[in-house]
Amino acid sequence: MIDAAGAGMGGARRLRTLGAVLATALLAAGCTATTGDLGRPRPTIWSQLLAPEAGFLAASARGEAASPFRLTDDEEQMRDRAWRFIMPASPHSVFQGEVSNLAHTRILPVAAQSVDVSDYFRGLTATSFASQASRYNRLAEDANADRLLIGPFRANAGRVVSMDRVRMRTVAASPDVAPEKGEPALARVVENEGLVFWVCERLDFRIRSYRHALANLVVEMPSREAIKAERAVMALEAEAGPLCTMPLNDAFGGGTKRPVVYKG
Repeated sequence: MIDAAGAGMGGARRLRTLGAVLATALLAAGCTATTGDLGRPRPTIWSQLLAPEAGFLAASARGEAASPFRLTDDEEQMRDRAWRFIMPASPHSVFQGEVSNLAHTRILPVAAQSVDVSDYFRGLTATSFASQASRYNRLAEDANADRLLIGPFRANAGRVVSMDRVRMRTVAASPDVAPEKGEPALARVVENEGLVFWVCERLDFRIRSYRHALANLVVEMPSREAIKAERAVMALEAEAGPLCTMPLNDAFGGGTKRPVVYKG
């Protein structure tokens, strides 16, 4: 009975510690300034040290795969490149931007992100433009900007996937690798593969959001500029296809069936 009680008290302490970490993380995230390309946070103590540790603790507490291994250069770059697709398409979604930021660091679960395809349209029409053509142009510019960033992310992800194959073959074959390194190695592969799934999921959400916005713009303020916007969305969809069908390592064990939500 004493041991059970002690274990219960230890679990409660861990939960309180995690709660304190998450509260601090939420406060710090709200005060973090952003700069640079893709709106990524500038390097700070929060983004470089505190957020990764808080994210590791939160992901572990949710039962998600979380590896203590340091990130390789390609793994870190892949996470940076994922930023664009994980953040809301509308720059006016301030709250959802903070939620996505915390999901990117794994402090919040992916499921906390909005799945409302009308978010982008509301943001697009909330700002004053000189004419309806400006709204169509903004939609086309956003879709084209997404499209141009998919190729670099796909190439980056391909390098990570290739090295993950080497990683797991070495774990299985080398007598010099301690058995206890197998689990965190697999967890890292799951994290990497899960990030690709997550980016594809958010890309699909962006495409559906753009199509929703385009259809409603045509109803509210028809314009010939809709043709250019539609072509931009179609080109984005075509570019997303090769990324989201690229061969991975089946770390989730689902064969060709891919998970709906990133859990790694």
